[in-house]
Amino acid sequence: MIEVQHLTKRYGRFTAVEDVSFRVERGEILGFLGPNGAGKTTTMRILTGFMPATEGTATVAGYDVFHQPIEAKRRTGYLPETPPLYPDMTVREYLTFISKIKRVPKSERRERIDAVMRRVRIDDMADRACGKLSKGYKQRVGLAQALIHNPDVLILDEPTAGLDPKQINETRQLIKELAGDHTIILSTHILPEVSQTCTRVVIINRGKVVAVDSPENLTSKLRGSEAMYIQIDGGCATVETALSQVGGVTRVVQADRRDGIVGYQVDSERGRDVRRDLAQAVVRNGWGLLELRPMRMSLEDVFLSLTTEDERAPSGPETPNDNNRAAIEEVPHE
Repeated sequence: MIEVQHLTKRYGRFTAVEDVSFRVERGEILGFLGPNGAGKTTTMRILTGFMPATEGTATVAGYDVFHQPIEAKRRTGYLPETPPLYPDMTVREYLTFISKIKRVPKSERRERIDAVMRRVRIDDMADRACGKLSKGYKQRVGLAQALIHNPDVLILDEPTAGLDPKQINETRQLIKELAGDHTIILSTHILPEVSQTCTRVVIINRGKVVAVDSPENLTSKLRGSEAMYIQIDGGCATVETALSQVGGVTRVVQADRRDGIVGYQVDSERGRDVRRDLAQAVVRNGWGLLELRPMRMSLEDVFLSLTTEDERAPSGPETPNDNNRAAIEEVPHE
């Protein structure tokens, strides 16, 4: 549904996005994750036809966004970080205006507007001015304008930025409900957004893709070994020795201790399942086995591992021209 190949965007001597490639399947929610200034918004704006790339190709629903921009845009709904609302218009007036721009047939407009307002749960605000809406409702109206022409693809840039916890949960649930009917790219730097919403993740850092996989696979691959947490009642000094002697175990480290109950992290060779042997070792020694479970890196650990660098990122252009000024949100400055 979406295919990006070797996408690069340069501003003079500064490269904001470099050789970015990824693919999004039909009905999938892809998390586009990276720290502020990594190149997320630049990539999203290229995909939506807001700006051209310096090099590379991108297709949406089979249409090249550079050579067939109108056809690609007809199949794309875009919610920028700040929803493009007109404060003096009511919600219904605004969506009517957007439906005309996006060429929704006149005979279908009212029905389509009503359906979209119900879907994003803003029908109770239909006659309120956009400028008087709360931040959460503004985000929903922004999502409604992205959906009004029933696009194949939705590109959402920081859709929960500035929302309170209740609004965040509601927005995440709404995005999940849209999956299947729409292919979604969710650009964010908020880790729970990805782990709770997305089936696959692209991690970008300093303009380059550093990982593409499911959150679960990333945590497994980066650890480099299998890790188990085992909690034992009546642990003693010989426990670590006994566990270390289990075949395939590479390291045993005490993780916690409380009231005679001791927890250990047990690392083993990658692909080696040592749970049965660990349990047998505990029982054979007469200790009480209270807990035995896999340990995984959190998505936060993965993110920091892939994006933390000692050296500083280069600074961006000092004086972008007027045509590019609005588009260089992602370019870091000193």
